[in-house]
Amino acid sequence: MTAERPDVGLDFETEVDRPIPVTRRRVDHLLIGAGAAVAVVLVVAGGLLTWGNNFAEDYVGDELTSQKITFPPEEALVAQGREDLVPFAGQQVTTGEDAEAYASYIDGHLEETAGGLTYAEVPDREAQAAVQEAIDSGAPEREVAELQATADELTAQRDTLFRGEMLRGSLLNAFAWSTMGRIAGIAATVAFVGAAFMALLSAAGVLHLRKVTVH
Repeated sequence: MTAERPDVGLDFETEVDRPIPVTRRRVDHLLIGAGAAVAVVLVVAGGLLTWGNNFAEDYVGDELTSQKITFPPEEALVAQGREDLVPFAGQQVTTGEDAEAYASYIDGHLEETAGGLTYAEVPDREAQAAVQEAIDSGAPEREVAELQATADELTAQRDTLFRGEMLRGSLLNAFAWSTMGRIAGIAATVAFVGAAFMALLSAAGVLHLRKVTVH
């Protein structure tokens, strides 16, 4: 006589198919946990963003201060038609805003140096080649001297433009760093406010859960 085995599969299927009750208490626990987790994440993000803001501002300030760049006095700015820079007159360049303003001041001078050409566009090499060609062809000394003077002038313009554009680029780079730091500071504030809001919601959830449990 063979003994009948219990239908284990039936019990398993019944256990799996049994619905899990979703109570208000369970939902409250889930919401409280999620709110607390989000608050922690926002606090960490806010801390990192604050560090980024402080690093950018300190880096820009230290680098610019070490350069000891100072705006011309008010009279000189007005004489050059740069009334827009009068608020910076006589000040040392130490912030990203200062750097952007001084980059604008440099750009105004560079536009007057070679008729708006950049250092890469100045034809000093062609002028120097013309001098050499004149020498090789036996041109009169006066003509060679004139060509050489033109080549020297263009070379000087190219050097001035190169130095000016390099300095301008460095100042604009400092301004970009400062802007990124400022954005990080704003984002940090938003993150901390969001963390505080989520913490309050979680605390309210805990109070509500206790109130429901008591009743």
